[in-house]
Amino acid sequence: MLALGLLVPSILLPFALRGRAADREPGRFTRAMIRLQRDLSVVIAAGLALTGVGLVLVIGPSVLAQPWLLLALVVYAADLIVAFVIQRPGLRRLLGLRSDASDAERARWRLWARRQRYVSYAMATAVGLIAFLMTSKPKF
Repeated sequence: MLALGLLVPSILLPFALRGRAADREPGRFTRAMIRLQRDLSVVIAAGLALTGVGLVLVIGPSVLAQPWLLLALVVYAADLIVAFVIQRPGLRRLLGLRSDASDAERARWRLWARRQRYVSYAMATAVGLIAFLMTSKPKF
């Protein structure tokens, strides 16, 4: 749940903001995703790190010798980097559309929103790959 809590807002917010009019407040779901990403991401990341270290301490370092797990962890780390380096700043721009924006600004906003959704598709694909690796545990 913690791992998804870090990624889900970055994946879903570009879609939640898709139909938002500049003069309207975001809905409850969108506000919750914004709060998760803005206020709780550091707490969630700390919890995820602690539980990960706890898992390795309880099960032992042999769990890290599994190639499918290492690949899943690398994909997850890459997904987190994309979320924090590309998606978060881009989402801030999407939230900044004013109600008195010109048509040119609105057109730029729509173009930026489309790009952010493509990044979300890539991030969701990475999450799907992680789920596949975790459930199938392929032998390499």
